[in-house]
Amino acid sequence: MAEREWAGTTYGNEWMHKWLIRMLRYIDIRVLYVFAAIFIIPVCLLLNPSRGIAYRYFRHRIGFGRMKSAWMTYVNHCLFSQVVIDKFAMFAGKKFNVEIENNESFLELARQKEGFVQLSAHVGNYEIAGYTLECKEKRLNALVFGGEKASVMLNRNTLFSSRGIRMIAAGTDMSYLFELDKALTDGEIVCMSADRILRSPKHIECDFLGAKANFPLGPFSLATMHGLNVLAMNVMKTAMRSYKIYVTPLPYDKSAPRKEQINQLSKAYVAELEKQVRRYPAQWYNYFEFWNTTPTHAPEK
Repeated sequence: MAEREWAGTTYGNEWMHKWLIRMLRYIDIRVLYVFAAIFIIPVCLLLNPSRGIAYRYFRHRIGFGRMKSAWMTYVNHCLFSQVVIDKFAMFAGKKFNVEIENNESFLELARQKEGFVQLSAHVGNYEIAGYTLECKEKRLNALVFGGEKASVMLNRNTLFSSRGIRMIAAGTDMSYLFELDKALTDGEIVCMSADRILRSPKHIECDFLGAKANFPLGPFSLATMHGLNVLAMNVMKTAMRSYKIYVTPLPYDKSAPRKEQINQLSKAYVAELEKQVRRYPAQWYNYFEFWNTTPTHAPEK
């Protein structure tokens, strides 16, 4: 069983990232898609433990048969390589077609005086939203992993700052929590993922895809502490150069005891995440042992 850890950084060094961006300014992204699918992904599947993790996800959590699970493991890694390429393509100045479902919910909250929390997950390609959407009414504060490669952080900052988005790096000293709290107190937007436990061991256990899994307590605790509205935002790849953003309000009873508020909000988030994962099963990119229990075998298909 692989350890429940995640490195949190984009593969490659600064030199590789710079050359990839330069290449993408002149060549079609499909060329790199094909190159990755033929030459890179097969090697990764042979050497990386993500192969077994993804297979077990398809076999036990989605319920595919053995052959389909094996094939979908390859497809999943190909799609992951594509969303990474797409991220660097955005750094290179390329654009993608982005459709937004229920953008009215986002705009309505943006017009209000109070801040709100926006929760994402490591499915699809959430980063595309930051390079595509703008909010003129409020500043958006994006919580990012502080250990990311400097070249990636620099390119993120260049694109984010042009759209009024501030990055808050999650470091080891927990000072970022004060920045998040201040942003919400000032009526701004805080955006963070709610499917990976990074710095804090505190978690909440939820039923997800038929088994128990741990989700970080922090995002739900932060939102309920301020009594704020919460949106789930998932950005899924729908075609070579197209994405669809799903904006979903997450309801919870703000008058209930705090513990119950957290329970309601976490359940609403996990239910929405499960809906999107079942809709796009190949776009689940958590390559560590996510579930707490050893799953039973799914029926043959």
